Amino acid sequence: MSNLKEQDPVLYRAIADERQRELSQLELIASENFASDAVLEAAGSVMTNKYAEGLPRKRYYGGCEFVDVAEEQAIARVKLLFGAEHANVQPHSGASANLGAYFAVSKPGDTLLGMSLAHGGHLTHGHPVSLTGQIWRSVQYGVRLEDGLVDYDQVERLAKEHRPRILVAGASAYPRIFDFERFAAIAREVGAALVVDMAHIAGLVAAGLHPSPVPHAELTTSTTHKTLRGPRGGFVLSTAALAEKLDKSVFPGLQGGPLMHVIAAKAVCFGEALTDGFRSYQRRVVENARTLAESLIGHGFDLVTGGTDNHLMLVDLRARGMTGKTAEDALHRARITVNKNAVPNDPQKPGVTSGIRIGTPALTTRGFGRDEMLRIGEWIARVLAKPDDAAVARAVEREVTELAAGFPLFAREPAVRA
Repeated sequence: MSNLKEQDPVLYRAIADERQRELSQLELIASENFASDAVLEAAGSVMTNKYAEGLPRKRYYGGCEFVDVAEEQAIARVKLLFGAEHANVQPHSGASANLGAYFAVSKPGDTLLGMSLAHGGHLTHGHPVSLTGQIWRSVQYGVRLEDGLVDYDQVERLAKEHRPRILVAGASAYPRIFDFERFAAIAREVGAALVVDMAHIAGLVAAGLHPSPVPHAELTTSTTHKTLRGPRGGFVLSTAALAEKLDKSVFPGLQGGPLMHVIAAKAVCFGEALTDGFRSYQRRVVENARTLAESLIGHGFDLVTGGTDNHLMLVDLRARGMTGKTAEDALHRARITVNKNAVPNDPQKPGVTSGIRIGTPALTTRGFGRDEMLRIGEWIARVLAKPDDAAVARAVEREVTELAAGFPLFAREPAVRA
């Protein structure tokens, strides 16, 4: 008998329904993944009960000897995974990680040069609605409109003109390889600290499928729940010279007590990422993305940059006279989950957009391969050819449900069941 079911049936049902949604739909949101049972077990453990302000062996509370083990393991494993000199695993999210990194090397009012959200960057790279665009003087670079690739000449020109204290590299919707060596050279030339946000590509970096920013950047930030396939959270890697500043920036600068149950789950995630199996998984993620991209191109879709080198692709729907919101809603009715996303030079509002972002990490976790990616490409084409046709949506939904049933998600029966 579930205690939650008896105590709070509304929340019990919401969790059960979410589990069923994950089982029965095709998750193609590039920033989402499915954590392992071991990660879920650690995240739901008694370590959620413990306050542990400070760092391992240097806490402001007693009784931290066992949560210290969890955090020490997380730190050691993530340093080994990425070849970093120092790591702080306490940030609650990628946004917290970025703030911690920025404050470690700058002060309010300094200039931050980051990638525009409209061109594939992230809110925390200096967008005006984000605190990063309000605390720092934000300057934004983008991609070349003719090919969708990062405009490194523009980055260099803006850096020389504005002399930023922070140069941010990384993106939330960029399907190609970053030239971190070029970013580092620009940063050195203008005296900026290079901060790389590798939240999306961290798993690929760990597996050696994308160049590592760590040798080039003063600070590297990431989430743990995207390609790394861990719990929702963040971390920051730094040089040894910045270790003390980074740690103080996170606590007491930005946060109080760390989430020790999540840090324990991060340690599990980093341990999993050190295995050969994880590296094989990341290779399949990239292979599946290329297959799906080729399938969509074959069905007449326009992809920003013409394809992908990583785990995601950005579909430009302008030539079809369709908005991203229309496409997202139509695919959702067929149990295919994507997210609307701006494309470079997008004429639509952020809540509408002209594109959709598609990624393969979650379905690769479920075991999908080339054949399944080709079927998904065909389903997307069928649905978006007639986005308002309920009969088409129902037909594809039946096929999606049948396919999903053949790829069970959870290795063991979870505590909360439908």
